[in-house]
This record gives sequence, C-alpha cells and structure tokens, in this order.
Amino acid sequence: MSEIEQPTQPLVEHLIELRRRLMWIAAVMLLCFFGLMPFAQKLYTFVAQPLMATLPANTSMIATDVIAPFFVPVKVTLMAAFLLTLPHTLYQVWAFVAPALYQNEKRLVMPLVFSSVVLFFGGMAFAYFLVFPVVFKFLAGVTPLGVSMATDIDKYLSFVLGMFVAFGTTFEVPVVVVLLNRMGVVSVTQLKAVRPYVIVGAFVVAAVITPPDVISQVLLAVPLILLYEAGLWFCRFVKPVQLRQEAETAAD
Repeated sequence: MSEIEQPTQPLVEHLIELRRRLMWIAAVMLLCFFGLMPFAQKLYTFVAQPLMATLPANTSMIATDVIAPFFVPVKVTLMAAFLLTLPHTLYQVWAFVAPALYQNEKRLVMPLVFSSVVLFFGGMAFAYFLVFPVVFKFLAGVTPLGVSMATDIDKYLSFVLGMFVAFGTTFEVPVVVVLLNRMGVVSVTQLKAVRPYVIVGAFVVAAVITPPDVISQVLLAVPLILLYEAGLWFCRFVKPVQLRQEAETAAD
C-alpha cells in the first residue's frame, strides 16, 4: 500500500500548495474589491471620462438595462481590484513555480514579470489617455445629423475593457521577442529579417482589434512596431540558452 501511495504524494503536495496560492490570490482580490466598493461610482466616472468629454452638450450616456446602473460600476470595481492586486497575484504564481526553476531562470523570470506588468499597465494608460480621446472625438465628429450619440453604459464598458486588454496585451511584444530569442527559437538576425512582415502584421492586427477608423489603427500599429524594435534592442543583453550552454562548456 505504501509503495502505491508514495509516488502520488508529491502530486498531492503540489495540489495543496496550488490551492493555498489560489486562495491567497482570491482573498486579497476580494478584500481589495470590497475596499473599493464605496468608490464604485467614482471609478466608473473616471473610466467614462474620455467619452463624456466628447459628448455633445445636453447629452449623456444611457442605461438600457434595469440593473446596469448597479452592475456596471461593480464590474469596473472588480477590474480595478484585479489590476491593483496583479503584482500580488504574479508573486503567488512566482512563489509556486520558483522551486522548479534553475538559478539562472529565476534571475530572468523576475525582470520579465516586472516588465510584463509595467508594459500591460502602459498599454492601458496609452489607450485611456491618448487613443480614447482621439477616437471618441473622431466618432463624435462623424455622427450623422439627427442622431444622438447616447451610448449605453454596459456596451461602453465592454468596449473599454476590450481595448484595455488589446492594448495591454500588444504592449507585451518586447517580452515575447526577448523570450523567443532567449529560448533559442529565433535569433536576432532572423528577427531583423522578418521586420517587413512585422510592420504589415502590426497594421493587420490593429485593423482587427480596433474600431474601423484609420486613426485608432495607426495609434496601435505604430507603437507595436516601436515595441518590436525595443525587443530587438533588449535582445542584445540576453544571451540565448544554446549560446550560454556552449560558453559554459568551453569554460569548463
């Protein structure tokens, strides 16, 4: 009986540890969420400000669902709690996987995690402070005469969240480039060779995930290209795994 139970014990321990980490993530996020609930209306006002600033005079946003005035601010508060506790969440993930990593991998993971968080928040800030005002002003300018630009608050939140995820994710391009080079999947020479395809791909991605106007597409495509170039520059400081192993072997 002991011979059968012994091999499964490490798996059980890992599952218990995983459950403990997930409980800590959920507890901290819920604590932050309930702490932010008194400010739910103000948080939604902050998120809605880019559109509210461009609405014509004597117009406002509307709620077509009976429970939307309550649930939409709650959704915004939940999003804010997730973002504020993201560093803690990533720390718990790091603490769970760290024992299985080598020392050189640990030295690489922490900067990548930190840069990923910064870039994701940077993408959201770029969308909020630069893209939204330009896009909403453009849309307000092309609204046909006789049409009231009264956006539903739930649909607006869905649009904003989608744009936040899109810009936050695409701003992770430097991290992806560095990881691909670090793992030896592609070399810097190969990454430079596909630069023309990356430029075309950036505009294709921007056309797919942004509203159908040229301004917002350019505002996403250009940063994508610049972030790709930034990733190539950072690759100069990260040696691929194969080259590192060859250097260590030669040193021995």
